[in-house]
Amino acid sequence: MTSGTDRLRSRLLPNTAPWRSSRDFRLTWTSGAVTLLGSIFTMTAIPLQIAELTHSPLAVGAVGAVELVPTVLFGLYGGVLADRADRRTVVLLTEVALAGLSALLLVNALLGAPAVWPLYLAAGLTAAVHGLQQPSVEAMVPRLVPHDQLVAAGALLSLRWSIGGVAGPAAAGLLIATAGVPAAYLVDLATFLLSIALLAQVRPVPSERDAEAPRLREFTDGFRYAARRPDLVGTYLADLAATVFALPTALFPFLAQELDSLWALGPLYSATATGSLIAAATGGWTERVHRHGRLVLLSAAVVGAATAAAAFAPGLWAVLLCLVLTGAAHWVGDTFRGAIWNQSIPDELRGRAAGLEMLIGSAGPALGDLRAGGLAARQGVRAALRTGGLLCLGSSALLSAALPALWRYDRRDHRPHERHGRQTPAQDATA
Repeated sequence: MTSGTDRLRSRLLPNTAPWRSSRDFRLTWTSGAVTLLGSIFTMTAIPLQIAELTHSPLAVGAVGAVELVPTVLFGLYGGVLADRADRRTVVLLTEVALAGLSALLLVNALLGAPAVWPLYLAAGLTAAVHGLQQPSVEAMVPRLVPHDQLVAAGALLSLRWSIGGVAGPAAAGLLIATAGVPAAYLVDLATFLLSIALLAQVRPVPSERDAEAPRLREFTDGFRYAARRPDLVGTYLADLAATVFALPTALFPFLAQELDSLWALGPLYSATATGSLIAAATGGWTERVHRHGRLVLLSAAVVGAATAAAAFAPGLWAVLLCLVLTGAAHWVGDTFRGAIWNQSIPDELRGRAAGLEMLIGSAGPALGDLRAGGLAARQGVRAALRTGGLLCLGSSALLSAALPALWRYDRRDHRPHERHGRQTPAQDATA
């Protein structure tokens, strides 16, 4: 009986081997969890504050447009930077810059009559700093854990996002309702300070290349590499389909109003993260899956179908159930996309590839907010949900037919890339 229970646990619960074996992975995971929690407070506060000041769905959706250009420009440079500079140092310095932006939002919120423009300014600058930071964050992971633990590490990182996504919006909604918007920005600032203290303890992760000024062609190396791999292109397009068409976070303040449940704003923001958390907490099965490409495509289809179903849901709890399902499907897609990226991209291109991944991952939600907000302003919230979900579902079907290389992708066909000049996980654990 006991052995059967142990086998069941191993099949369902996530593998914690990366956490146990690598001290630096533990530190970066914890730092990211702390930062994420604070950032969700700000991500909840900004659209709510804009909605209160402007009463316009389009104004809320326009935050995505403000974030798009900085994401593209600085994401590309951040990828090159991750392949040339110490990745830990890049992450640490950008955390300091993000803390400064949280302080700017706090000062504006404390004014007697807060202005709207600082919210857009902070959103744009935050997108720029994240563009510089995220490629280094992602490119660090294959240097901190062994190749055979990359799927497990990806699942633990997704679990971190899920936990933060569930706890953050609910706590933010409660805090904003009781203490006001400034309190949310204050919490964000405090979490950045704690994150900086944790990152300072991580050992350097230097580039294996000379730190000379980058050549112009290096900015497009990630694109050229991806273009030679239809399976990799397919992961980006599947991510875009799910985020541009079926990630309706800009609609949540107005959906709560339509449902006559303003208290439900926190649960709406938390619903997709709840689904991700459920999937992550029972995600031990992911390590026994070999055909990662199929899971990427199927998860995008489920995201689209569940989003379209939310448009027809009769009440709040039915909408929340649909959003929970989209969150679970997003987690599955993110986990296997990350595994494909980490297992098959050489380390010398990892930063620039991560820059491209970050560009896709950030531009998709930004464009999605703009699409959802604009369509909702013309046709209503339900129409925006319905149209986006159906477009996502159709896109995933089209990708499955057009990119057979992704459908056939099998992790057993890919071997570890040589990584020089790094400690072993055992050395990490004793460092």
